[in-house]
Amino acid sequence: MNIGIALFDGAEELDWAGPWEVLAAWAQQFPDDGVRVFTLARENREITCAKGLRVLPDETWESAPAMDVLVYPGGRGTRAELADEAVLDWIRGIADSGVVASVCTGSLVLAAAGLLDGRPATTHWGSLETLPTLGKDIEARPDDRFVDTGDVITAAGVSAGIDMALHLVARLHSPERARDVRRYIQYDPEPPV
Repeated sequence: MNIGIALFDGAEELDWAGPWEVLAAWAQQFPDDGVRVFTLARENREITCAKGLRVLPDETWESAPAMDVLVYPGGRGTRAELADEAVLDWIRGIADSGVVASVCTGSLVLAAAGLLDGRPATTHWGSLETLPTLGKDIEARPDDRFVDTGDVITAAGVSAGIDMALHLVARLHSPERARDVRRYIQYDPEPPV
C-alpha cells in the first residue's frame, strides 16, 4: 500500500508531519503490513513550509508510484493552489483510484477540485465559512475532528491530522493496529490549558 504525503510551499508543518509520523511509524514498526509512506511534491526541490521548515520531498508527481492514499495538508500555501488547475487535476486523478485525505485548509483545495460536492466535511475553524463556498452542497461540520465519507476524508485544523491518520490505520488495517501505533508514538492528548 502506497501512502503519499503532499508537500508544497506554505504547507503547515504539523498538517503533514503529524500524519507522516503516524503512518511512517505504522510502516516501520509493522513492515509485514506492506505499507510505504513517502512525501511528494510537484518538483524535486526544497520546499519551504508555513513556519519556515525546509524539506526535500521523497518523490515528485512524476516519480511517485500509484497511490492508494494521498494526504493533503493545509497552510497558507493552499490559497494559491485553489486556482491552480494543474494541482486540482492532479488531485482529481488520484481520487479516481484512491483515498484522498486532507488536514486543515487542505480541504479547501479538495473543495475547489470538486471532491467535496454533496458531502459533509470539516476544516480549520477559521475557514469553516469559506469551505461551502468552494463547491456545491458542502455541509461544513464544525464539531468533527475528521469526517470520513469513504473515498474522501477531511480533518479539522493541524493536530486533528494525527487523529485522522490513526483513523486511517484503523480503517486500512484494524483498530488494534491503530492502538499499537498510538501507543508507540505515545499519543495521549491531555492539553495543559
